[in-house]
Amino acid sequence: MIIYESTKEQFVGDVVNELLIDRLYNSYQQKIGRTSKAEIRSWENSLQKMSNVMQDDGIPEDAAVAIEFNIPNTSKRVDFLVAGNDGNQDHVVIVELKQWEEVEKVPTRDAVVRTYVGGGKRELVHPSYQAWSYAALIEDFNENVQKQQISLKPCAYLHNYRKTENDPLTDSHYEFHMERAPIFAKGEIQKLRAFIKNYIRKGDQNRLIYQIENGKIRPSKSLQDTLNAMLKGNEEFVMIDDQKVFYEEALQLALESVRTRTKQVMVVEGGPGTGKSVLAINLLVNLIANDKTTMYVTKNAAPRNIYSTKLKKDFKKSHIDNLFKGSGSFTESDLNEFDVLIIDEAHRLNEKSGMFQNKGENQVKELIKASQFTIFFIDENQKVTLSDIGSTETIEKFAEEYGAQVIKRQLVSQFRCDGSDGYIAWLDDVLGIRDTANVNDMGMDYNFKVYDDPNVMLADIEKLNERNNKSRMMAGYCWEWPKNNRLDVEHLDITLPEHDFGISWNIENTWAIENTSVREAGCIHTAQGLEFDYVGVIIGDDLRMENGHINTDHTKRAKTDQSLKGIKKIAKEDPDKARQLADPLIRNTYRTLMTRGQKGCLVYCTDPELQSYLKERLARVTMYRRKREKDLYLVDEKRGY
Repeated sequence: MIIYESTKEQFVGDVVNELLIDRLYNSYQQKIGRTSKAEIRSWENSLQKMSNVMQDDGIPEDAAVAIEFNIPNTSKRVDFLVAGNDGNQDHVVIVELKQWEEVEKVPTRDAVVRTYVGGGKRELVHPSYQAWSYAALIEDFNENVQKQQISLKPCAYLHNYRKTENDPLTDSHYEFHMERAPIFAKGEIQKLRAFIKNYIRKGDQNRLIYQIENGKIRPSKSLQDTLNAMLKGNEEFVMIDDQKVFYEEALQLALESVRTRTKQVMVVEGGPGTGKSVLAINLLVNLIANDKTTMYVTKNAAPRNIYSTKLKKDFKKSHIDNLFKGSGSFTESDLNEFDVLIIDEAHRLNEKSGMFQNKGENQVKELIKASQFTIFFIDENQKVTLSDIGSTETIEKFAEEYGAQVIKRQLVSQFRCDGSDGYIAWLDDVLGIRDTANVNDMGMDYNFKVYDDPNVMLADIEKLNERNNKSRMMAGYCWEWPKNNRLDVEHLDITLPEHDFGISWNIENTWAIENTSVREAGCIHTAQGLEFDYVGVIIGDDLRMENGHINTDHTKRAKTDQSLKGIKKIAKEDPDKARQLADPLIRNTYRTLMTRGQKGCLVYCTDPELQSYLKERLARVTMYRRKREKDLYLVDEKRGY
């Protein structure tokens, strides 16, 4: 999605005639639905500067200009694009605009600087790295860019920043990144013009901006498929913005903590798809490369088994087992036995360990004790069982007990659900988890579909899975998972007789990558922490629509589900307390299942009223989207596009 698109001639005219801000505001309101003129005016200075840059006879009048292009599969936006041809090759110049006036070098971290923004000094990625990473992501996700060999040329323009002798911004520490994306400062308008003119000598004859905006989105590289290459030293994931900052910070803190024997704890919070697992595995790979005794820890066995299965063909099993551990493996660990422990899905940690929850004292405490540097990746909104006790408050409590400094950070870069936090906000509103502004808007196109027949949904998942083995069925834990038939795929655990439908629970924890497991359903315990292209979710009777409200019913959960173990006893003593405890866990379960798909979520509900409600909410999204498209068409028609 692009907020503004025009030719160079029209862009300059809109700036000169003081029309650009109003047009940006109107476009933003129509496409996004929320902004303020004050926010738009914050761009005014930068866009005025870019207008000055573009007023050069060497830049063709019919070169294409675009403002605020949303990078596919992320929530990040490119500030400014110029598209055209150099006589032989199509090019799109990407310009990252900054209003910074001062910068401090951060010599201990790669591609990180310190500058004054938002009322204080903050560490941010170097503008050259940011511009390059955005270009790299577009190349990775946009099929038109790849197939048509559209060349992307990133750069950064700090129009308020005056370079000085021995300038920290252009220090040799950042040379590698500046070579990939040059940086231009105040007084270097001619250099920036020369950079643009080197690639844009003719106009945009091939509608490059349109090609980029409408290019088919290729699925992002999944963690499961690339860990093997990463452990061999290949950088398979491009980290952007706060991801890169937190990675560099965490890596330096871990190395320094081990070197000085200073105990530290880092907490990184982030919602679905913000890249927590990507950061965790990157840290694992690079800390191992630095000869640090490091382990990746998660309670959920599914991600660990996926990673192990992928790696066993190239590494000894003992090596894999020493990389990936369950959260209950540290009850008898000595103080600082490990250099670094990386805890993914930290919200799923338990108090006690062992099959019978009778070992150890507290998993959070034991993990902090066992490691010199402990980093927790956490999303408290993904707690799905009564035994999930992982929280920032608990981590801080035990860190203090061991005299460890706590560093807290929050991830916001979005990768799952088509790069749109709008879908997650809409889903939260739909499920009654929280009120959001996304009542009728998912923010971006996301394939959400409600089915009347689960057989049709399964058939669609099977068809989607033929593309790349990245589509799976899932279900709420409302059907028993008997031990006697656990390994029998022919035994239909989940049955819906009214539709003559049956499907088994997943046989192995590696069901996410097995070609034969598309007709098996994963539950919350085998799906959390994994990601797919498409998911088909069966919502059971524990979530229903009653009297105009979504209600939960913990009594509809299967007896074999341990998520709500002990809830019956609580219900006998205090029914209201039981409902209060179970309600958010049931809603979070479906929220988690319904955010596993990067490109789409297909849904069937056993409750007809809930089925109708979801259809009605989806219809409102469709109507809103059509109205927005109609409004945009009328605006374009009025402008003569």
